[in-house]
Amino acid sequence: SLLFCTEHPFGHLIDTLRSEQYEERRYFNPQKLSDVRYENLPFCMRVLLESAIRKCDGFYIKTDDVSSILDWQMQQNQAEVAFSPARVLLQDFTGIPAMVDLAAMRDALAKQGVDPNLVNPRCHTDLIVDHSLQIDYSKCAIQSPPTPTDESHGAAVRSPAGRPSPRGSSSGGHCAGQRPGHRGGCSKASCSDAPSGRSAAVQIENTPLLCPFHLQPVSEPETMIRNQEMELIRNKERQQTFKWSFKNINVVPPDINTVHQVNLEYLCQVVQEGEGFIYPDSVVGTDSHTTMINGLGILGWGVGGIESEAVMLGQPVSLTLPQVIGCKLVGTINPLATSIDIVLGITKHLRQAGIGGKFVEFFGPGVQQLSAPDRTTIANMCPEYNATVSFFPVDDITLQHFKHTSTDHPLVVLEDYLKAIKLFKSYGDQSEDPQYSEVIEMNLSSIVPHVSGPKRPQDRVAVTCMKEDFINCLNEKVGFKGFHVSKEKQATQVPFLHEGAEYNLAHGSVVIAAVISCTNNCNPSVMLAAGLLAKKAVEAGLTVKPYIRTSLVPGSGTVTHYLNTTGVLPYLRKLGFEVVGYGCATCVGNTAPLPESVVDAIKQGDLVACGVLSGNRHLEGRLCDCVRANYLASPPLVVAYAIAGTVSINLETEPLGVNSEGKDVYLRDIWPSKEEVNHTEENIVIASMFKELRSRMEKGSTFWNRIESAESALFPWDPKSTYIRCPAFFSKLSKEVCAPQSIEGAYPLLFLGDKVTTDHISPAGSIARVSAAARYLQSKRLTPREFNSYGARRGNDAVMTRGTFASIKLQNRLIGKTGPKTLHIPSGQTLDVFEAAERYQRDGVPLIILAGKEYGSGSSRDWAAKGPYLMGVRAVIAESFEKIHRNHLVGMGIAPLQFLPGQNADSLELCGKERFTINIPQELTPRQQLTVQTSTGKSFSVTALFENDMDVAFFRHGGILKYVARSLLL
Repeated sequence: SLLFCTEHPFGHLIDTLRSEQYEERRYFNPQKLSDVRYENLPFCMRVLLESAIRKCDGFYIKTDDVSSILDWQMQQNQAEVAFSPARVLLQDFTGIPAMVDLAAMRDALAKQGVDPNLVNPRCHTDLIVDHSLQIDYSKCAIQSPPTPTDESHGAAVRSPAGRPSPRGSSSGGHCAGQRPGHRGGCSKASCSDAPSGRSAAVQIENTPLLCPFHLQPVSEPETMIRNQEMELIRNKERQQTFKWSFKNINVVPPDINTVHQVNLEYLCQVVQEGEGFIYPDSVVGTDSHTTMINGLGILGWGVGGIESEAVMLGQPVSLTLPQVIGCKLVGTINPLATSIDIVLGITKHLRQAGIGGKFVEFFGPGVQQLSAPDRTTIANMCPEYNATVSFFPVDDITLQHFKHTSTDHPLVVLEDYLKAIKLFKSYGDQSEDPQYSEVIEMNLSSIVPHVSGPKRPQDRVAVTCMKEDFINCLNEKVGFKGFHVSKEKQATQVPFLHEGAEYNLAHGSVVIAAVISCTNNCNPSVMLAAGLLAKKAVEAGLTVKPYIRTSLVPGSGTVTHYLNTTGVLPYLRKLGFEVVGYGCATCVGNTAPLPESVVDAIKQGDLVACGVLSGNRHLEGRLCDCVRANYLASPPLVVAYAIAGTVSINLETEPLGVNSEGKDVYLRDIWPSKEEVNHTEENIVIASMFKELRSRMEKGSTFWNRIESAESALFPWDPKSTYIRCPAFFSKLSKEVCAPQSIEGAYPLLFLGDKVTTDHISPAGSIARVSAAARYLQSKRLTPREFNSYGARRGNDAVMTRGTFASIKLQNRLIGKTGPKTLHIPSGQTLDVFEAAERYQRDGVPLIILAGKEYGSGSSRDWAAKGPYLMGVRAVIAESFEKIHRNHLVGMGIAPLQFLPGQNADSLELCGKERFTINIPQELTPRQQLTVQTSTGKSFSVTALFENDMDVAFFRHGGILKYVARSLLL
C-alpha cells in the first residue's frame, strides 16, 4: 500500500476531487508541482509521470525517476525510468507459466515455514482464456450443391437464374424449433426442418445467433458445443490450474471473447481506483494486440512473459524514456473514404516516416473526425509501422464511447479528474498541444478511396479516376490490366431481354455485385455505410437493374444482427442485396449463374463485363468465366456501382441514376456522412455488443462452471500430468543471498551467428517426433497425435527445457550444419542440445552461449530465457541483444554480456571449443566491464548489460522469481 501522506515524498501533491454529483476522491495532482514543463509534456509522458509520483517509494521508483520524466525533453533516449502500470493482461498461453511459477513459489515458501498465502500478485491481473480453442468440428452454414466442376468450396446458397426472391418475407415458422437430433438448422419455410432437397444445415455464427432468413434467435449450433467440449477435455488440466488461482487475479473463462476484445470492451476503465486514490488506467500485456487500448487514452504496450510476471509481483517495468513523435492530423476526410481507407492511409504514412521503437501521439483538429473504433484500429496497427504505442488522449468522443462500455465510474468523474491533471484533450484547441520530439503532419484529405482491379488486388485505382482507368484498360494490350479492345468496338452496346424488359449491356457494365464482410468484420462502419447508403438510395427512388447478380454474405451472424438492429437490412434487400448465407462465396467463384440472356449478350458483343465485390480475391474469370473485369471495393461502393450499373462512370460528376421524378441523383446525395455512420455505430451497434458481452461475462461459461478445482493454499501437483509440472526454479532457494560468483571453466553450449530469434531458442509450434521432448512424452505413454504443441505445454518445464534450442533451423557453428544438435566438446560427440546440456550439468560444468548481433530478436518468449537457465547456461556473450530478451535473461539470473564495439567472436579468433572463465566482482555495478579469459590464453573484455541497480539485484538473487521469494522469507 501507499505510504502515509506524511511519509510519501510527494504527499504534498495529494488533492481532492469534489462535486455534489459524486463522493470525494483523492488523487495525486502533478499540476501542484507548479512546473511549466508539465504542460509541455506529451500526454503519454504525463501518464508515466503521474504513476512515478504516486508509486515513488525510494527503492523501485525514485525521485530521480520523477525528475527525469519531468525533464523529458532533455532526457529522452537517455534516462532509464521505472513505470508501474495499473494492471497486467495475460492470455492463457502466457498465463499458464505465470500461474505455475507462482504455485511453485508457494511450495518453496511453505518448505521454509512461511505462509504460502503471502504469494499473490501485487498488481491486478486479468487472465483471459482465449487461446485454447481448436476447430475439431466444422460444418457449412448453408449447404449448397457442388458446381458442375465440383468446386464446392464455400457455403453460399445458389439461387436459380434470375433475381433471388426476398427471403425475409417468408411467413412460415419461427426460429425456435429444432429438427429432432440436431441443434440449430433452419429452412425458409420452417426453422424446425432442414431445407428440402439438401441435408440438414448447421449454422455457425457468433452470438447473438440468428437465423439468416427470419432474423430470429436459434439455439447454439452443434459444432460450437462439440468444439467447446473438446476444448474442455483437451485443456482440462490447464483450466483447473486457472480456476485454482490467486487473489488479485481475475480469470475470464473460455468461450467469452478474444483477449484484446475483452480488454477493449470490458476491462478498460480510463480511470482506476485503489489504495484510496484514483489514477489513470494503464496496462502491460502479453498479447500482441495490447496496443489497441491506446486508442481510448489508456497507455499500454506488450511485454514478455517474465516481465509480466515481474510486474504481477510488484516490480515496475524499466524503460528508456522514449522519443514521442507527434502525428498531427489536419484537413477534412474525403466523403467517400471509409474507416478502412483512413486506417490504412495513416498506417502507410507512419510506416514511411521511420518511427521504429518510438511512441506516437496523435493531435490536431483532424483527430476529431476519427471514431473510437477508428482510433483503436490505428493503435492496433503499431507493429505495422514499428511504433511501441500510438496514443490518443481522451476527448469528448472517447467519453461518448464510454457511455456504452464497461467503465464503473460516472463519466463526470472521469472528465473532472482528467481535466484536473491535464489529461483531457480538446483537439481543436492548439494551445493544449504539447511539445514533441518531432512532428509529422498528415492531411486527411490526401486519403483517397480506391478500388482494386480489374485483374489483380495490388492494382489500385482512385475512385475519381475509375472511368479514365477503365478506358485505358480497354486500350492496353492484353496483360495484367489490359483487354486490347479496338477503338471502334469500345462503344458497342448489346440489347437483350430480361424478365420481359429490354436492357443494354456495354463494356464496363456491372453484372455481379457482392457485398461480403469477411474482410471487414473488425470495424462495423463499412458494412453500416453500405446499409445506410442503400436506405438513402431507396428513399431517393433509385433501383438496381434486376439482371445484376447481387448478394449479401455477412462474415458472421453478428453482422446480420447489427444490420437488422439498425434498420438497414430491408433496404439492402430491396436493392437485391439479400443475405444468402455465411461462408466463402462470390470471391471463390460460388456465385449463382448469370441469366442466359446476359451471358449471350456478353458473348455477342465480346464485352468486358464487370463484377464488383468487397472480398479479397478477384482474379480474372474467377467470379464467372464470362466476366473479365473484376474490382474489389468497399461495401458502400459495391452498392453504388450496382445502382450505376457500370464502372465506366465518374462518381463525382455523373449521376448514379434518375429517380421517379426524372431528377438526377448523384452519389454525394445518398452517401452517408462519417458523422452519421459513427453515430449509428456508437449508439446502436457498439451499445448492443457491449450489452451482450457484459451479459456473457456475468453468465460465464457452462463448461467453465462445471470444472472442479482444489481450494488448497498449495497446488495439488499431479505426478502423472504432462501439461502441469512444478518447475525447478526454486530448488536451491535459501534465505541468504550469496555474492555473485565468477563463472569458471565454462564450455559454450552453442556457437551461434546473427539474428538468433526466440523461435530458434524456444519453438512454439509442433513437437517433432525425433526430438528430446518427443522422447519424454513417449516415455509418459503418449502417442505423437497426443503431443500437442510446445505452446500448449508451457506449464511443463520438462517438455519446455527439452524443447529449448530444438528448432530445425538452428545454425550452430560447433557442428557446421542446420539442426537442433551441438557438440559435446569433452567427448567430441554430436548430441541433441538438451542431452549435451544434461551431460554438462551431470559433470558440474557451467555453460555459456556465444552469439552475434540481435540475439533474442522476434516475439518475446519467457521460455527463451527459462529454458537456457534450466539447462545450466550462466551467461550469453553476444554482439548485441534484443532489449526484451535481455530483460528476460536478467530476470532469470543469466548474465547478458556484450562484446566491446568492433569486437566479436571472429575478430577475437574464438573457435567455440575453448573453456571460458568470466570474472564477476562481488560489488557488481550496472554496465561494468568484465574480463573473460580462455583456456587458450586469450583475454578480452565484455560489458555486463545490467542497466540499473534493480538488474544487478535480480542477478545477485538468481533472477526475479528468487528475488521476490526471498523478500517474503525475510
